Amino acid sequence: MTTTKLKPDWVGDDLLSRLVNRAIQTPALYALMKRQARQVLIKTAEKNGVPWRQTCIDLDRPEMRQRLAEITNPAVVYPDYYQVPFHAYSEGNLCWQAAFEAAPATYAMALRVWPQEDMSWQEAQARLRQSFLDVLDQHGTAEVNDILDVGCSVGISTLSLHRHYAQKNPVRTVGLDLSPYMLAVAQSQDANGEIAQWMHGAAEATGFADASFDVVAMQFVTHELPRTATQAIFAEALRVLRPGGAIAIVDNNPKSPVIQALPPVLFTLMKSTEPWSDDYYTFDLEAALVEAGFESPITVPSDPRHRTLVARKG
Repeated sequence: MTTTKLKPDWVGDDLLSRLVNRAIQTPALYALMKRQARQVLIKTAEKNGVPWRQTCIDLDRPEMRQRLAEITNPAVVYPDYYQVPFHAYSEGNLCWQAAFEAAPATYAMALRVWPQEDMSWQEAQARLRQSFLDVLDQHGTAEVNDILDVGCSVGISTLSLHRHYAQKNPVRTVGLDLSPYMLAVAQSQDANGEIAQWMHGAAEATGFADASFDVVAMQFVTHELPRTATQAIFAEALRVLRPGGAIAIVDNNPKSPVIQALPPVLFTLMKSTEPWSDDYYTFDLEAALVEAGFESPITVPSDPRHRTLVARKG
């Protein structure tokens, strides 16, 4: 009988995890890992037709600097967890390079979910987003008029979510992120002004009124957070949701056999660019949602690498 492990051996306090962490804390090795992690993504992207370098060239124009100035909220105070090296960028998400490369990196990530299947990056991305939406349709709230996409990055998740619900009835969607660089790119990609607001702010304290949204989404965000931040965001999500509304989360699945069986090179590279991996993979999201005041969540393995959780506000 095969027993499903709750998490990979390469996170937490396991011996393997400690050895990997020690390697990451060695400056020369860490610098090498960051470069290698970046090259893995770029190679995956460009081998499959994702225009990584051209995308960056197209986005790097004076108009983007003006967007940054207009969208930045000078009152935002960045939490300590957001000011550490992340995704191979020394400035984390607070730089143009991270923002310009976010979309190609996202497309490459989707391709790695189904490496044995012959599909374009567009097909892989659509499949990734739809797998989340299918679970939300089945277990979320029936009536959706107002949506908050937390940690929206460059808006790929936000536009996908908005367009899905806009097919049924008019909806108001807000994309929220701590990086004004990401938001400047998101706004530039929202050519038709579909999104009501691209908001620079912290998800722990959004400033929105109580009971003002039907859905709060967190798409590939929680693995980027220490658990204390996740707990604070859950509390804020409960506050801004209407009764019967739902929080919907999609992220890496600690129980995924694919994630657990990653080759040493890949999981070491992953940990080197994801500073909160140990916290995420050893944190019980379901229990945290209930502790925050949500009803017991539904958890569905929505693709080979990821799980979707939906929890409703009573």
